Amino acid sequence: MKLVLSIFFFAFFSSVLNAQKITSKPNIIFIFADDLGYGEVGCYGQQKIETPNIDKLAKNGMRFTQFYAGSTVCAPSRSSFLTGLHTGHTAVRGNISYEPEGQTPLPDSVITFANILQQNGYTTAAFGKWGLGYITTSGDPNKKGFDKFYGYNCQSLAHDYYPDHLWNNHEKIDLSINLKYDSVYSADMIHHEAMNYIKQSSGKPFFLYLPYTLPHGDVIVPHDSLYNFYKQKFNEPSLTGKALKTLDHNMNPEPYPHAGFAAMVSRLDKYVGEIVKLVKEKGIADNTLIIFTSDNGPHKENGGDPDFFNSNGIYKGIKRDLYEGGIRVPFIAYWPGKIKPAVNNNAAALWDMYPSFLELAGVKYKNKIDGISLVPSFLQTGKQKQHDYFYWEFHENNGRQAVHWGKWKGIRLDVNNNDNAGIELYNLEKDPREKNNIAAQNPTIVKKIEGLMNEAHVKNKDWLLLKSERGQ
Repeated sequence: MKLVLSIFFFAFFSSVLNAQKITSKPNIIFIFADDLGYGEVGCYGQQKIETPNIDKLAKNGMRFTQFYAGSTVCAPSRSSFLTGLHTGHTAVRGNISYEPEGQTPLPDSVITFANILQQNGYTTAAFGKWGLGYITTSGDPNKKGFDKFYGYNCQSLAHDYYPDHLWNNHEKIDLSINLKYDSVYSADMIHHEAMNYIKQSSGKPFFLYLPYTLPHGDVIVPHDSLYNFYKQKFNEPSLTGKALKTLDHNMNPEPYPHAGFAAMVSRLDKYVGEIVKLVKEKGIADNTLIIFTSDNGPHKENGGDPDFFNSNGIYKGIKRDLYEGGIRVPFIAYWPGKIKPAVNNNAAALWDMYPSFLELAGVKYKNKIDGISLVPSFLQTGKQKQHDYFYWEFHENNGRQAVHWGKWKGIRLDVNNNDNAGIELYNLEKDPREKNNIAAQNPTIVKKIEGLMNEAHVKNKDWLLLKSERGQ
């Protein structure tokens, strides 16, 4: 009888514990690479750079083949992520500087999903690059849902990996030693603080936002064993004279940019591996969703060479383009026991994270967004709702717009100078490389794309300012 009762109570409490595991709010770790192209990691076809940890994440998780960034540059992509809105609706749509430091702030009216998580039992932190408003402005990360922010407030300053300061919330971290010696590599320092945050987490669910700066230009990296490995592997000739590009105060200009860039990507891969290992060691892996993705396509700035690395894979365009290479990015979702290993070919976008994370947290929201929850895809719990279309606008390079509607992709250039600029049209099913503009043969489709562009774009101050500067 005692044995039967023991078995009964064991089974009962086991079922209770399992139910708690299923219904408890998951931890969420969002790893956001900076300017990492679709083809710059092994699981997406990279041949020259070794990324074993990211590849393992993809092997054991869900790898998306058609995932889109919020924009083709940093700030608007981040704005789209945090607000759940595409760039026709989100507040920040360009990389516009803001005095005394940073970029255009998110306005007071913006409620990020981090705000909502914070109000519903989550501790929240961000480590890396912000770019959405200086401290004390309406875009202060502490006002936009983060208990703790550590890193660069300004994305322009983040080009320098040996900066004279970082921020810990409103405390300025003095790194002026870097003005004399390249001593403190910021990416390592940021990662160290993020690891400490995970180590110190206890009990309460957390949302950890990791907008790491790697592998954004400038190509600057410690000349360690990882760097030397690629230096030997590529056997590239050393740059000399004016070809050596560096920041004014940098004591060590980069003579081997291919080795340097590859080492930056592999360093990011190392960070990913250390995070996954720590989550497992803490015993929280079965209740922690880890996402890995990038903010936009690959860069060609101060050492970047997307042609050498085939950084955009088969796709046309790089950072600042709205062709596929500028906005299609790696995306991996990893959650042991919850997300089964799979390749997902459905189209999705960065603004889908907003509803996805809130649904996983069991939190309802009232504000109107453009995102669609990907939880049915992640957990295979039902039919995944699809977007009617995807939309992007880019306010630099004379203004650009793009729509992805079914198999069709429409792109309009020179928007700031010409309200009636022509639309390029591509059939992504037959022409994923966007080589053949078939607009002339499909006027009805072009008209539909134009209508979607007009529907999706809502003017904001940024757009109007650019137009007024050109006397329009």
